[in-house]
Amino acid sequence: MVESYDVAILGSTGLVGQRYVEILSRHRWFNIVALSSSPGKHGLRYRDAVSWSIGGDIPEDIADMKVYSPKPEHFSGVDIVFSALPTEVAREIDRGFADYGFSVFSDSSPYRMDPDVPLMIPEVNPDHLNLVESQSRRFRGRLIKTPNCTSTVFTLSIKPIIDLVGEGIEMINLVTMQAISGAGYSGLSAMAIQDNIIPYIKNEEEKLAEEPRKILGRFERDHIEYRKLNIEAVTTRVPVSEGHTIVVEAIVRGDIDLDEIAGSLSKFKGVPQELKLPTAPRSPVRVYKKIDRPQPRLDRDLERGMSIAVGRLKLAGFGEYKVLKYIALGHNTIRGAAGNTVLTAELAIALGYMKR
Repeated sequence: MVESYDVAILGSTGLVGQRYVEILSRHRWFNIVALSSSPGKHGLRYRDAVSWSIGGDIPEDIADMKVYSPKPEHFSGVDIVFSALPTEVAREIDRGFADYGFSVFSDSSPYRMDPDVPLMIPEVNPDHLNLVESQSRRFRGRLIKTPNCTSTVFTLSIKPIIDLVGEGIEMINLVTMQAISGAGYSGLSAMAIQDNIIPYIKNEEEKLAEEPRKILGRFERDHIEYRKLNIEAVTTRVPVSEGHTIVVEAIVRGDIDLDEIAGSLSKFKGVPQELKLPTAPRSPVRVYKKIDRPQPRLDRDLERGMSIAVGRLKLAGFGEYKVLKYIALGHNTIRGAAGNTVLTAELAIALGYMKR
């Protein structure tokens, strides 16, 4: 039996912050005891500070909680801080809470690629949590990051394939079709996205090229040896509310079989499944054989949004190389953000990395 932990949510009124509220309000390990918001809302009740937009009702036990400015001194007694802060303020605030002594689990991009910061997908790289042991040189507390939402979906899809083919992947080309919720509640105007596809998202292509190499890398004492993986990405924004879709083309050297690939994806499990952690899906990856799947509206909510969907598996050969093609889909604000981070915190507790 795991004892309960008191938690705070920074950036609780944003889209990802609302997902944290939704997930944590019904969590048997975590109690929400503090919330923060953007300037202008401090001191308001949560129901008055938030534009609730993820469906359903605001959890009753959270609705009347007051929201505060994100200053560590306002959060005494909190065991874990979940951060959904925007990039422009997260660098200072995430670091400030870790300096103060808090264990910070964060979705924001600053510090993701720092050598001593774990960049976590719990089924993929649980041993990377060992990096927190070297953070005492920088922080009184701990700082653990969740990857970019598209990196998470892609990396979950490619890990079972790497487990099968090893170093045989020569090159990966990606084209993403990313939901508008990835830009935040007010990130895109209706005139910009309606009847349109925006063929570029700032910094996304760079994140997709680099983050999976760290996540899939090998832990060595106090650092990560990045996996050698050549990734080229084109990232686009499409008029879909939630669910990021990725078209993947991998050039693979050696003898591979499509049925083996499908089997490796379907059977893939990790430490969270072995430990039966509360937020862990039974199957992190679901494979579809129907030619018209996956689709965001139909498949983004698999296992409460914590499973990704893979379909359109195809294999073509030329000489010693084969081209593997597939489509991956995942819920960007759950599996790609809040849900993944909550699962990481569960894993850290279960494996004994958490200090109170």
